[in-house]
Amino acid sequence: MTAAQEAVDLLIQAAGSWQFDDAFNGLRDREWMALRFLARANRFSRTPSALAQFVGTTRATASQTVKRLEDKGYLQRRNSDQDKRSVILDVTPRGEKLLLSDPITQLVDAIASLERGANNFRDSLRQILEQLDARRDRHHADFCRKCIFLSEAASSPASRRRPEYTCRFFRANVDASEIDLLCFNFERRESGAFPD
Repeated sequence: MTAAQEAVDLLIQAAGSWQFDDAFNGLRDREWMALRFLARANRFSRTPSALAQFVGTTRATASQTVKRLEDKGYLQRRNSDQDKRSVILDVTPRGEKLLLSDPITQLVDAIASLERGANNFRDSLRQILEQLDARRDRHHADFCRKCIFLSEAASSPASRRRPEYTCRFFRANVDASEIDLLCFNFERRESGAFPD
């Protein structure tokens, strides 16, 4: 057995922390995945369409998931400020509280404790995902900080304000607190523009 095949077998077994048949704290695995994504996504990606792409399902199935999460008080929808036909999905305080008992917490803790470092593990997985995306002619969600569409506005040296950013894809200002959130319209920039 090759090391690559063995690694895949181990990943499949680790998937048990986020894929399960029954409910955990009242949610199924796809509902947890949806809630997790929406809690970490930027305002441009908290839509039913982006959620469907992230979870890997149809928009109708994603809408059913959203409805179940709304009914349980974990999500709320609101009209977009830019397009009144669009909906933005926000995690409620009750949803944020539930995420404190997220079933993947043990997996996150295990990765954080790796001897060779979580950064190396993350970077290897990102590289694998990018190879898979290229073969399927698609892209994955990632952080604005690493996206080609993010640009930093020039500020005067005397200014003490935080840096200001713009998303060229959406033609919108982006607050510094948003650049470490997931975006589904992400395209990787060449290394070096913004630090990790």
